[in-house]
Amino acid sequence: MDTIFHLHNVVYAYANTADSPALNGISMQIQRGQRVAIMGANGSGKSTLLRILDGLYFAQSGTVEAFGHTLDEAHLMDEEYALPFRKRVAFVFQNPDVQLFNPTVFDEVAFGPLQLRWDTATIRQKVNDALDILEISHLKERAPHRLSGGEKKRVAIASVLVIDPEVILLDEPTAALDPKSQSRVVDFLVGWANTGKTVVVATHDLDTVPDIADDAYVFKQGHIIAHDTPRAILANHEMLLSANLVHAHYHLHDGQTHSHAHIHVGHQHDH
Repeated sequence: MDTIFHLHNVVYAYANTADSPALNGISMQIQRGQRVAIMGANGSGKSTLLRILDGLYFAQSGTVEAFGHTLDEAHLMDEEYALPFRKRVAFVFQNPDVQLFNPTVFDEVAFGPLQLRWDTATIRQKVNDALDILEISHLKERAPHRLSGGEKKRVAIASVLVIDPEVILLDEPTAALDPKSQSRVVDFLVGWANTGKTVVVATHDLDTVPDIADDAYVFKQGHIIAHDTPRAILANHEMLLSANLVHAHYHLHDGQTHSHAHIHVGHQHDH
């Protein structure tokens, strides 16, 4: 498989946090067609990683390569590099309100193709196709800010799906959604990844990981503390406990208190 992203010893710190970087020596590779889960508790660095991969943030030390070329600010200032990169890589933010700003759902989904200078007929066809895939065609004349959380999330996904990217990066795609909306998002991710696309999902929702990923990293305080298959990661309760991804239950046996990690894995699809 081709390597899409190659990170070597990447460090990124926010202002006034140089002593505890959000990413601290991250090295990893993501291959074409992989479905990768970036797992970690809040503040572990997983969202920062997605922003690095999308060229929103830039490594302060170390190197980041995307599609065989250095991904840095200088390259993304060059339109000949930036436009193809923005078509190949798309990012869905955790909070869709950050991403949605157009007056109607149709306009929202059409915004990306307009920036890529597609012709009107192609834009209309691609937008309608994306709305159909996410089952939100009935919302196309609605204002995005008046939608439910699950509807907003699907509009945000449609707004990047429409440009047919090679890579989709999603930050907590099932966060704060009701079970039916979660199931729809997971079903979309499973189906879209099966087309050979590359999917990178940052999440602390362990229930969805076996469905959406075939490779998983666990982040803690800016470090990678585990990298394995989702099955192996989820079986390592001690590591998950250390990463604050599960919690311990305490029980009394034979007069003595014992603890064990507690995890719920597996969900039912609500079609």
